[in-house]
Amino acid sequence: MPQSPIRFGALCWNQYTDWTALQDAGRAADAAGFDTLWTWDHLYPIIGEWRGPILEGWLTLAAWAQVTERVRLGLMVGANTFREPTLVAKMATTLDHISGGRAILGIGGAWFEREHEAYGIPFGSGFPERLRWLGEALPLMRGMLRGEEPSAGGERYTAKAVRNDPPPVQERLPILVGGGGEKVTLRLVARYADANNLGGGFENVKRKEEILLRHCEEVGRDPSEIERTVGTGVVIIRDSREEAEKVLRSTFERNGRAELWKDQPVGTPEDVAERLEPYLGIGYRHFISGFPSPYDRESMERLISEVKPRLVAAG
Repeated sequence: MPQSPIRFGALCWNQYTDWTALQDAGRAADAAGFDTLWTWDHLYPIIGEWRGPILEGWLTLAAWAQVTERVRLGLMVGANTFREPTLVAKMATTLDHISGGRAILGIGGAWFEREHEAYGIPFGSGFPERLRWLGEALPLMRGMLRGEEPSAGGERYTAKAVRNDPPPVQERLPILVGGGGEKVTLRLVARYADANNLGGGFENVKRKEEILLRHCEEVGRDPSEIERTVGTGVVIIRDSREEAEKVLRSTFERNGRAELWKDQPVGTPEDVAERLEPYLGIGYRHFISGFPSPYDRESMERLISEVKPRLVAAG
């Protein structure tokens, strides 16, 4: 892959928060110099106690678009099951107009059965069926975003010469497909996505990247057309590891008394840079870092001002 700029995204959790704090977190990410700003597409909290507050994702993005200036906006990632894909393409297009051309359409198969059951949203018979639904949805959304008038008559979705007028502000509003399923999801990335998103640590991402490259070869896709993004986990930066770990524990306690995540990029700027640097060697240069409520400003600012320059120098 050609050397692309090193980018950073802020994934601000929309659970266990209120709107004022979440709005301010978006402003802070924009002011700090993040390239992308994300939130979840869930209806119940997914970390810690599920009986807690959470704000809706698409409306959060639209409101963030009004209080930010340069950062790009997307869901990490949208639940394909929640909405018709034709509506999602229209929503992403409208967000692109609201934001002046800063929208990203993030999408995935969805996994949290409890919220589907509670809200009366079809969950399908299992993950294979939901991935088939995603496979039907992606060409519809991509066609609409590219100015086509796609039709569909599949098992799950139908459409008839659907128009998307006005078109997006961006000439090519990007679609990001999240997930690392080796047989289906990564093949959908190879066929339809402008960007991917993987996580689970460096060794896992490295293995999934090799599989993605094989899928690209099989479907005839130039892999350099797909931006690689990686979820780093929750970032906490302080002058000492001990201090950073203390902040991490407090943050997870605040988020529904969640069980503490292990092996996170937590510590000094040098610690965090050392943890992220290996991804550069496999072409992953867009780091999307989690910021749970209360949205630690110090970590946000130091990730951009202190960690990013180290990675730029290394990569």
